[in-house]
Amino acid sequence: MVLDRIDFEILDALQNDARLSNKELAAKVDLAPSSCLTRVRALSEAGILRGHHADVDTSALGIGLQALLSIRLVKHNSEMCRALYQYMLGLPETLAVFHVTGVNDLQVHVALRNVEHLRELIVERVATRPQVAHCETSVIYASDRKHRMPCYRDEATPTKAESRSTRSGPKKRRR
Repeated sequence: MVLDRIDFEILDALQNDARLSNKELAAKVDLAPSSCLTRVRALSEAGILRGHHADVDTSALGIGLQALLSIRLVKHNSEMCRALYQYMLGLPETLAVFHVTGVNDLQVHVALRNVEHLRELIVERVATRPQVAHCETSVIYASDRKHRMPCYRDEATPTKAESRSTRSGPKKRRR
């Protein structure tokens, strides 16, 4: 799917507030509600718009500690890496898994009840894996997260919608 300026405006608006009604979203991007809904559905079906998420206070869920685990593989091969990646992703404590460059192979963001829970996770469920050579832990003191991704599309190349909007004449509501 090739995205145009309107699609990027829709994505930007939804990243800022995923609770916008279709009518509110359509007004923000200057589209008819039916056209806006069609575009949102197309973005979802193409896998570009992958979900709507709530930002929840971690303490309300009993999470008292977050940490980053830096894991080094015993041997560098795709099978081992894929197996450990999938295993870590399947753990309920795991928030995110990153396959990275450098000394370590994986960075894993975990959320836990407390230090004892962290110790149990590492000692009993991570360090015992046959793929793991070394595991280092960094406790997270504080964190914030942006919910909006930067857009790096080529601004120099006008999209079809932008080309149409440069025509002379009065501005018409897009359908």
